[in-house]
Amino acid sequence: MGLRLPRRYWLTGAGNGVGASLAEAILETGAYLAVSSRSAQACETLSTRYPGRVLTVPGNLTDSQVVREIGEQISRQWGALDQVILNAGTAEYVDGQPADQTLIEHIVRSNLLAASFCIEVAIPLLRAGTQPHLVGIASPATFLPPSKIEAGGSGMRHLFESARTELTSAGVDVTLVHPGYDDPSLGPDDCFPFPAHWSPEEAARHVLNHLVERPREVALPIAFMPALWPLPSSAEALPADIDSCQAKNGYPIKGRP
Repeated sequence: MGLRLPRRYWLTGAGNGVGASLAEAILETGAYLAVSSRSAQACETLSTRYPGRVLTVPGNLTDSQVVREIGEQISRQWGALDQVILNAGTAEYVDGQPADQTLIEHIVRSNLLAASFCIEVAIPLLRAGTQPHLVGIASPATFLPPSKIEAGGSGMRHLFESARTELTSAGVDVTLVHPGYDDPSLGPDDCFPFPAHWSPEEAARHVLNHLVERPREVALPIAFMPALWPLPSSAEALPADIDSCQAKNGYPIKGRP
């Protein structure tokens, strides 16, 4: 029997919340991890704790050139990827009020555009990998119907369905982790049983345990979103085009792209 090599992961949005917990849980399996975050310090901390197994590739994932350079760095280091988990983005909540155009643009760039750049770079690396798996983590703004969150809709679902269509013939499985319930048409009364509060560590374990089965979708209850993607420590952590009033209303951060 041949030696089984550690799996090679690329995780984005690993600076805090569920992304940081996913990074820890993945590394605890003995895997290699390329980690992306706007915070270079968060990446370096992981590299120090897990020497030789962490490839730090921080950067602004809304910049296509930066994403291409990250892909080239991963390719030089490992030549392929076995699993990609795209968690970077924002999880804005608009409290039932229509979002202004600046916020809509921010959501689209931070979630959908960044994810599309990463998918484009990841595809050839996954094609060269072992039992490859592409995973996306959607925020409420890019998954729930516009009637609930007007700034987004189901953009992330459409993006990953398109990727699945392209990658099925290449043997790459595609999973979308989304807020809510197994069926997005269901409400709280239809929710499957979960504890009242989840820590990011518990959510990360839930996600990774389900990813073993490579399902098309994995659900996370909506109520846990603020804990899983916490608010930035100050308004300075928000993009320059999101003002202090919006910051006070509260827009939980998934893991800045």
